[in-house]
Amino acid sequence: MKLIHTDIKDLYIIEPKVFSDDRGYFFESFSQLQFLNEKLNYTFVQDNEAKSNYGVIRGLHYQLNDKAQSKLVRVIQGSVLDVVIDIRANSETYGKVFSIELTESNKLQLLIPKGFAHGYSVLSETAIFSYKCDEFYSKDNEGGINLFDATLNIDWRIPSSQVIISEKDKLWPNFGKHK
Repeated sequence: MKLIHTDIKDLYIIEPKVFSDDRGYFFESFSQLQFLNEKLNYTFVQDNEAKSNYGVIRGLHYQLNDKAQSKLVRVIQGSVLDVVIDIRANSETYGKVFSIELTESNKLQLLIPKGFAHGYSVLSETAIFSYKCDEFYSKDNEGGINLFDATLNIDWRIPSSQVIISEKDKLWPNFGKHK
């Protein structure tokens, strides 16, 4: 496992060591021991998986208070543009947006610490997105940010005529007006 630092503190790209041959491939998608060797102390308690079609944008979601979640995200099938925003009030990078394309081919993962809003857009015909969380979901502690807030200037790489979002995601406030 290769740990790649981003320009946002505590946000890491994880590149697994992939063993390929004529049979296919094998890699460890998670190893607690490797995380501890890298001084990453997370206890994941829940795995989630979502299948979505091209044009779907999910997010920008986060959990509040003691229900805040760290996530380890990856794509099993297809391709997504994964986007995070640092919403940690005392962070030097507060409000900074980071994005990365995660695909079944590159097998990259993104380790997202507590204090980030997270979302992704599906760039392939379909995508299967998988992630681990270190805290359980709490409806009473959920929050979100408007996907199309002009101050964030996120290019989701989906033409506006083909965007598919949930009714709930249409209602989130702009950045700065979130909880």
